[in-house]
Amino acid sequence: MEQHRRRPPHDARRRRDRSASLPAQARWRAGEDRYARDADGTARAVRGTRPAPGDGVPGPRLTGLGGGLFCAAAMLLLGFVDQLLFGASLTLYGVLFLPVCVLTALWVRGGDLLTAPVVVPIAFLAGLFPVADGRGGLTGRMMGLVTGLATQAGWLYGGTLVAGVIVLGRRVRWVRARRRA
Repeated sequence: MEQHRRRPPHDARRRRDRSASLPAQARWRAGEDRYARDADGTARAVRGTRPAPGDGVPGPRLTGLGGGLFCAAAMLLLGFVDQLLFGASLTLYGVLFLPVCVLTALWVRGGDLLTAPVVVPIAFLAGLFPVADGRGGLTGRMMGLVTGLATQAGWLYGGTLVAGVIVLGRRVRWVRARRRA
Protein backbone atom coordinates (compact mmCIF):
# COMPACT_ATOMS: atom_id res chain seq x y z
CA MET A 1 0.00 0.00 0.00
CA GLU A 2 1.40 3.36 -0.97
CA GLN A 3 1.65 6.14 1.59
CA HIS A 4 1.76 9.73 0.47
CA ARG A 5 3.55 12.52 2.26
CA ARG A 6 1.27 15.19 3.63
CA ARG A 7 3.94 17.83 4.03
CA PRO A 8 6.51 18.96 1.47
CA PRO A 9 10.10 17.91 2.13
CA HIS A 10 12.16 20.37 4.15
CA ASP A 11 15.30 20.80 2.16
CA ALA A 12 17.53 23.72 1.27
CA ARG A 13 15.98 24.16 -2.21
CA ARG A 14 12.82 25.62 -0.71
CA ARG A 15 14.60 27.97 1.65
CA ARG A 16 16.21 31.30 1.01
CA ASP A 17 19.25 30.37 3.09
CA ARG A 18 20.81 27.31 1.49
CA SER A 19 23.17 26.71 4.42
CA ALA A 20 20.21 26.26 6.77
CA SER A 21 20.05 22.54 6.02
CA LEU A 22 23.56 22.10 7.37
CA PRO A 23 24.22 21.55 11.06
CA ALA A 24 25.58 24.50 13.00
CA GLN A 25 29.11 23.06 13.06
CA ALA A 26 29.27 22.89 9.26
CA ARG A 27 28.13 26.46 8.67
CA TRP A 28 31.31 28.06 9.98
CA ARG A 29 34.93 27.06 10.05
CA ALA A 30 36.86 26.31 13.20
CA GLY A 31 38.74 29.30 14.53
CA GLU A 32 36.36 31.84 12.99
CA ASP A 33 33.90 34.01 14.83
CA ARG A 34 30.36 34.23 13.56
CA TYR A 35 29.03 37.73 13.08
CA ALA A 36 25.64 39.26 12.55
CA ARG A 37 25.13 42.57 10.80
CA ASP A 38 23.25 45.33 12.62
CA ALA A 39 20.91 47.70 10.81
CA ASP A 40 23.75 50.18 10.28
CA GLY A 41 25.99 47.46 8.79
CA THR A 42 28.40 47.02 11.68
CA ALA A 43 29.33 43.48 12.58
CA ARG A 44 28.86 42.15 16.09
CA ALA A 45 29.68 38.73 17.50
CA VAL A 46 26.65 36.48 17.71
CA ARG A 47 25.78 35.58 21.29
CA GLY A 48 26.79 32.09 22.30
CA THR A 49 29.07 31.40 19.35
CA ARG A 50 32.15 30.75 21.44
CA PRO A 51 32.27 29.66 25.05
CA ALA A 52 34.08 31.97 27.39
CA PRO A 53 37.44 30.73 28.68
CA GLY A 54 36.90 28.46 31.64
CA ASP A 55 33.26 28.06 30.71
CA GLY A 56 31.90 24.52 30.63
CA VAL A 57 33.64 21.28 31.47
CA PRO A 58 37.10 20.61 30.02
CA GLY A 59 37.87 17.45 28.14
CA PRO A 60 36.27 15.44 25.39
CA ARG A 61 32.52 15.23 24.80
CA LEU A 62 31.39 11.61 24.77
CA THR A 63 28.05 10.27 23.65
CA GLY A 64 26.19 7.91 25.95
CA LEU A 65 27.65 4.92 24.13
CA GLY A 66 31.12 6.50 24.07
CA GLY A 67 30.92 7.23 27.78
CA GLY A 68 29.96 3.62 28.47
CA LEU A 69 32.76 2.28 26.30
CA PHE A 70 35.28 4.64 27.88
CA CYS A 71 34.22 3.67 31.38
CA ALA A 72 34.17 -0.07 30.66
CA ALA A 73 37.52 -0.01 28.85
CA ALA A 74 39.14 2.06 31.61
CA MET A 75 37.85 -0.25 34.33
CA LEU A 76 38.89 -3.38 32.42
CA LEU A 77 42.37 -1.92 31.92
CA LEU A 78 42.59 -0.90 35.59
CA GLY A 79 41.43 -4.38 36.58
CA PHE A 80 44.24 -5.99 34.60
CA VAL A 81 46.79 -3.52 35.99
CA ASP A 82 45.52 -4.17 39.52
CA GLN A 83 45.83 -7.92 39.02
CA LEU A 84 49.33 -7.72 37.52
CA LEU A 85 50.90 -5.17 39.87
CA PHE A 86 49.01 -5.48 43.13
CA GLY A 87 47.78 -9.07 43.22
CA ALA A 88 44.08 -8.34 42.56
CA SER A 89 43.44 -5.98 45.45
CA LEU A 90 39.69 -5.33 45.49
CA THR A 91 40.07 -2.26 47.70
CA LEU A 92 42.49 -0.65 45.26
CA TYR A 93 40.14 -1.52 42.43
CA GLY A 94 37.31 0.26 44.26
CA VAL A 95 39.46 3.33 44.88
CA LEU A 96 40.44 3.46 41.20
CA PHE A 97 36.76 3.21 40.27
CA LEU A 98 35.95 6.63 41.77
CA PRO A 99 38.07 8.79 39.40
CA VAL A 100 36.74 6.85 36.42
CA CYS A 101 33.19 7.65 37.58
CA VAL A 102 34.06 11.33 37.91
CA LEU A 103 35.64 11.49 34.45
CA THR A 104 32.72 9.67 32.87
CA ALA A 105 30.22 12.04 34.47
CA LEU A 106 32.24 15.09 33.40
CA TRP A 107 33.00 14.00 29.85
CA VAL A 108 29.59 12.77 28.72
CA ARG A 109 27.87 15.38 26.55
CA GLY A 110 24.84 17.32 27.72
CA GLY A 111 22.24 15.38 25.77
CA ASP A 112 23.38 12.06 27.21
CA LEU A 113 23.94 13.11 30.81
CA LEU A 114 21.60 10.60 32.36
CA THR A 115 23.50 7.65 30.90
CA ALA A 116 26.57 8.19 33.10
CA PRO A 117 25.07 6.86 36.36
CA VAL A 118 23.76 3.87 34.41
CA VAL A 119 27.00 2.82 32.74
CA VAL A 120 29.36 3.11 35.72
CA PRO A 121 28.01 0.04 37.58
CA ILE A 122 28.16 -1.97 34.35
CA ALA A 123 31.77 -0.88 33.89
CA PHE A 124 32.52 -1.85 37.51
CA LEU A 125 31.36 -5.37 36.71
CA ALA A 126 33.33 -5.45 33.44
CA GLY A 127 36.55 -4.51 35.23
CA LEU A 128 35.88 -6.95 38.05
CA PHE A 129 36.45 -9.97 35.77
CA PRO A 130 40.27 -9.91 35.94
CA VAL A 131 40.30 -8.97 39.64
CA ALA A 132 37.74 -11.47 40.97
CA ASP A 133 38.93 -14.76 42.40
CA GLY A 134 38.23 -17.32 39.69
CA ARG A 135 39.60 -20.67 40.78
CA GLY A 136 37.56 -23.69 39.84
CA GLY A 137 36.29 -22.99 36.33
CA LEU A 138 33.15 -21.15 35.33
CA THR A 139 31.34 -21.73 38.61
CA GLY A 140 34.34 -20.48 40.59
CA ARG A 141 34.60 -17.40 38.37
CA MET A 142 30.90 -16.60 38.86
CA MET A 143 31.20 -17.05 42.62
CA GLY A 144 34.23 -14.73 42.59
CA LEU A 145 32.25 -12.08 40.71
CA VAL A 146 29.30 -12.30 43.08
CA THR A 147 31.62 -12.16 46.08
CA GLY A 148 33.48 -9.19 44.59
CA LEU A 149 30.23 -7.34 43.96
CA ALA A 150 29.00 -8.09 47.47
CA THR A 151 32.18 -7.10 49.26
CA GLN A 152 32.84 -4.01 47.15
CA ALA A 153 29.26 -2.73 47.09
CA GLY A 154 30.31 0.37 49.02
CA TRP A 155 32.71 1.44 46.28
CA LEU A 156 30.13 0.57 43.63
CA TYR A 157 27.38 2.62 45.30
CA GLY A 158 29.79 5.44 46.10
CA GLY A 159 31.01 5.76 42.53
CA THR A 160 27.47 5.62 41.18
CA LEU A 161 26.43 8.28 43.69
CA VAL A 162 29.35 10.52 42.73
CA ALA A 163 28.48 10.19 39.03
CA GLY A 164 24.81 10.87 39.79
CA VAL A 165 25.54 14.00 41.83
CA ILE A 166 27.86 15.39 39.15
CA VAL A 167 25.31 14.66 36.42
CA LEU A 168 22.48 16.26 38.39
CA GLY A 169 24.61 19.34 39.06
CA ARG A 170 25.45 19.67 35.37
CA ARG A 171 21.83 19.16 34.40
CA VAL A 172 20.58 21.82 36.85
CA ARG A 173 23.21 24.23 35.55
CA TRP A 174 22.16 23.49 31.95
CA VAL A 175 18.45 24.03 32.71
CA ARG A 176 19.16 27.34 34.48
CA ALA A 177 21.31 28.57 31.60
CA ARG A 178 18.62 27.57 29.13
CA ARG A 179 15.95 29.46 31.07
CA ARG A 180 18.09 32.60 31.09
CA ALA A 181 18.67 32.44 27.33
